[in-house]
Amino acid sequence: MRRDNSDYLTEADKRRKGFHLDIIRDILTVITGVCLFVGSLIIGKHIYDGRVTNDQMEDLRALIAEDEAKSKIEATDAAVVNGNGQDEDKRPDETGGVAASPAVEEEGDGLSILSKYRGVYEKNSDVCGWLYIEGTVINYPVMQTPSDEEYYMHRDFYGRNNADGCLVMDTDSVVGVGNRSHNYEGGTAPSTNLIIHGHHLIKSAMFGDLVDYRSEEYGKAHSKICFDSLYEKREYELIAAFDTRVYNKDDQVFKYYNFFNAENEEEFNYFYNNIKKMSAYDTGVTAEFGDEFLTLSTCAYQAANGRFVVVAKRVK
Repeated sequence: MRRDNSDYLTEADKRRKGFHLDIIRDILTVITGVCLFVGSLIIGKHIYDGRVTNDQMEDLRALIAEDEAKSKIEATDAAVVNGNGQDEDKRPDETGGVAASPAVEEEGDGLSILSKYRGVYEKNSDVCGWLYIEGTVINYPVMQTPSDEEYYMHRDFYGRNNADGCLVMDTDSVVGVGNRSHNYEGGTAPSTNLIIHGHHLIKSAMFGDLVDYRSEEYGKAHSKICFDSLYEKREYELIAAFDTRVYNKDDQVFKYYNFFNAENEEEFNYFYNNIKKMSAYDTGVTAEFGDEFLTLSTCAYQAANGRFVVVAKRVK
């Protein structure tokens, strides 16, 4: 009886076996090569997208700085020259002293876009504000497209395909038109909670560093969060930071992403008490009915459909 052993294989059998092994080896080599090629393309695309995003953001930040400087010069010029050509800065006031120059625009005139954001808005009217956290990489425009919330999650500021995407304001969030100093007269007051979504990128861009707020030390060192609408400067203070996830529609649990407007104190307290209970640490900041919140949300990987969330209370 012939055994299944290479010692008993005929030369023809050995050649056929070797031939088959060569084919398998060649196929594996091709597959490996294709995988490496595709992987290189993906990595290259991510690097390219990152550079494009970085260049765009640098240009937009420079534009804001330029427009802000220009508005200060215009305000100063308007203050210097009065109707008879006299220096208004040095004009005696009613007490005989020297009248102070009018303050440079800080809160707008009610319904006009702030000077510093006009150039950015002219480039893309989908921008609804700007988010900035000192000491972090977060210094970006925030986009909002009511007809398609996901539009800018995979597109750059100009709407071109880009894996980095942009920071996106939830479509159910009302950013507001006008400013609080004018009681939003003629405009629209912001909703109780504004939710901004962003990608958790390994290279730290967008919301890549947001999870650093898990650390109490980091959170307290970066507790001031600035989000300006197009019409007013706003400042928020960190109130909670926690891990959670996106749940099934029928799950009867607290879902931070469903809260936008508190119609009554009970709705407000439900959100407030839950975020305080879930927070990784006590920030020392409290809130009461009538306060406004800013919620920053990004993907996290501690659970399926995980999210890491930072909530701040408006203080200015």
